[in-house]
Amino acid sequence: MNRRTKTVAVAAAVLLTLGAGGIAAASADEAPAPAAATATVKEAAALTGTAKLYRPAGDDITFSFDAHLAKKDTMDPQAATGTFRFSHYKPGVKGGYAVAKVDCLVTGGKVAVVTGTIIDTDLDGRMGKRVGVSVHDDGKHDRLGYSWVGRETNLEVPPCLSSAPFEKVLAGTGDFKVVPWQLDYPTE
Repeated sequence: MNRRTKTVAVAAAVLLTLGAGGIAAASADEAPAPAAATATVKEAAALTGTAKLYRPAGDDITFSFDAHLAKKDTMDPQAATGTFRFSHYKPGVKGGYAVAKVDCLVTGGKVAVVTGTIIDTDLDGRMGKRVGVSVHDDGKHDRLGYSWVGRETNLEVPPCLSSAPFEKVLAGTGDFKVVPWQLDYPTE
């Protein structure tokens, strides 16, 4: 047997032995994988973080997100889960808050659009309404937009729809993190 053939044979034997050992070890223990092993599973898309909007009059406007699309739901952004919260308070003026249950999440690069139905609020007439928010995760200069802008603020918002991220985030408060969505396109 020549040297090259021996090398290939030994390498194949080592790989087969390692593979068999790995299969035996995996089947011998039916316990769930440790957290470190499952942490490598990536989600299909996500939007997390909190920021305050810039307002020269000193309004306290805060948005917080915890929205996720599981890897198994890559092709269905309406399977997204989580919540987002927003509030607007100004000294001497009645303000309010709302919490929305996520019903759609789409991300592309550093931009995310999330919609949800309001499940908790102190704002009159808003319970059960769908709202949309967009975020541009640009490091130190994050931006944000929302669906209730313009004259017709009571329009029904479709899933995964919002305005462009036109608002500036107050310096030092933006910690948005957008996980970009990667579609699984069919090859045929």
